[in-house]
Amino acid sequence: MTRTELTIAGVGGQGSILAGVILGSSAVTYDGKYAVQTQAYSSELRGGFAAAWVIISDEPVVFPRVTRPDVLVAQAQDSINRFSHVLKPDGILIIDSDMIPAPPVDIRRVFKVPATSLARNRLKAPVTTNMVMLGALCKATGVVSRGALEKAIVEAVPKGKEGLNVDAFGMGFDSVQDLVGSD
Repeated sequence: MTRTELTIAGVGGQGSILAGVILGSSAVTYDGKYAVQTQAYSSELRGGFAAAWVIISDEPVVFPRVTRPDVLVAQAQDSINRFSHVLKPDGILIIDSDMIPAPPVDIRRVFKVPATSLARNRLKAPVTTNMVMLGALCKATGVVSRGALEKAIVEAVPKGKEGLNVDAFGMGFDSVQDLVGSD
């Protein structure tokens, strides 16, 4: 049985929760897997804590709480402060290197993605940073197929913004080929 526990975290306004919803939806709807997604956020409109937890499995998910994630996607330093200590010892950390200059030294498998720069400078759309991170997650882990995620993105984003968001996802996906997760 394959079961992957993931945490996608950032601050309010970065789209961490939307990324988690899209990830879970793509697994169930297009890859034929089981998934659960939970979320939490602080009361601030922007800038407060926000996180999504997703479990993707080949079998029904009986216990829906992520306790020791296999993967942590961190979009802000606060995400590292809150969640890096519970990442499994052999877990994967994917960071927005524009927002997190130095990942924890005790995590061996780190993928650095300049997601904010890619979204802001290449796409002229900072709001798509979460899709860049989702693309990097897809490539680094393979937990859900690229096609499934692209279809789920098209369904989840505002009409007229589908192409932009899929392009952002593709940038994140492509950025991982040149990255080295240190082992």
